[in-house]
Amino acid sequence: MSNFVPGIELSRAFYGEVVAPLVSGVAHSAALIGPGSEVLEFDTARSADHDWGPRVLLFVAAERVAEVEAKVVAGLPDRFGGFPTVFAYHERVRPGVTVVDLGGWLVDRLGFDPRQGVSLLDWLSAPWQRLAEVTGGEVFFDGLGERGLEAARAALRWYPPDVWRYVLACQWQRICQEEPFVGRCGEVGDELGSAVLGARLAREVMRLALLLRRRYPPYAKWLGSALARLPGSAELGESLGAAVAARSWREREAGLSAAYGRVAALQNRMALAERLDEGVRGFFDRPFQVIGAGRFVQALMASVSDPVIRGLPVTGCVDQLSDSTDLLVAPGRARAVTAAMLGLTA
Repeated sequence: MSNFVPGIELSRAFYGEVVAPLVSGVAHSAALIGPGSEVLEFDTARSADHDWGPRVLLFVAAERVAEVEAKVVAGLPDRFGGFPTVFAYHERVRPGVTVVDLGGWLVDRLGFDPRQGVSLLDWLSAPWQRLAEVTGGEVFFDGLGERGLEAARAALRWYPPDVWRYVLACQWQRICQEEPFVGRCGEVGDELGSAVLGARLAREVMRLALLLRRRYPPYAKWLGSALARLPGSAELGESLGAAVAARSWREREAGLSAAYGRVAALQNRMALAERLDEGVRGFFDRPFQVIGAGRFVQALMASVSDPVIRGLPVTGCVDQLSDSTDLLVAPGRARAVTAAMLGLTA
């Protein structure tokens, strides 16, 4: 375990020492992006037990894919860095080098090629995990010119300002819809229901914090790890941890209230919308404490200048519409659902 080498380091060396000489003279880009815990630097020694090893995505012109793939496969050593260069990946055996056309790979992962421009539907139908996978990782070499890999990554680095405000508003809306229920369930003796709601709300706060800091929230397995890496996130994590671990609804409500105040303060510091009071308050005349998340929804939507975005229903991007893995890993489905919900066309 102590000898573990992170996947990005292993793959960087693999490209430089093995792959680059095999494709000398071929216009290409090389990177470790796409699926895999090592792309987002969450891999550990445990990751190496399956679907893991020296990997490089090699992008070449479409007409040269077969030729370059044959050359690379023929020239690979059996092992590199102690790992086989041909290994099991998602229940199939393949070389650690994948040779593809950049445009085709982008469309397959996202449903569109960002080098052609990114529409509103593109932004809102692309899952956060996929956006993180394309913009994360590392580019080892980008030799495809101005319309190469770095151009695609730059186009997706972060949401345009109005899209960002809209997604943030929709994230606050998710909190608004359930924030009083933690107390209401507890009041009638349903601590289990209160705990489930508390955990749901904690997840929404975590995602909100990441979005406020310009980070695409990763999928569930890495959400807590991503939050822990945010500068200044320790106190927010403590508040959420207290809420999730609470044995009573009042303790749960107190932890969530502290967390709400911290993300409200963060939004105020970001100056994305009108500055609002960061304190919790009673839910009408009921004895439950809420942040009044709807206030933040309204402020953010009021700060949107694009009339098309301002006119959208406050339901959000595909990750805010559904957490179905079968939907989020299928760009065509994600795009169709998003378009239908928001009334957008391709």
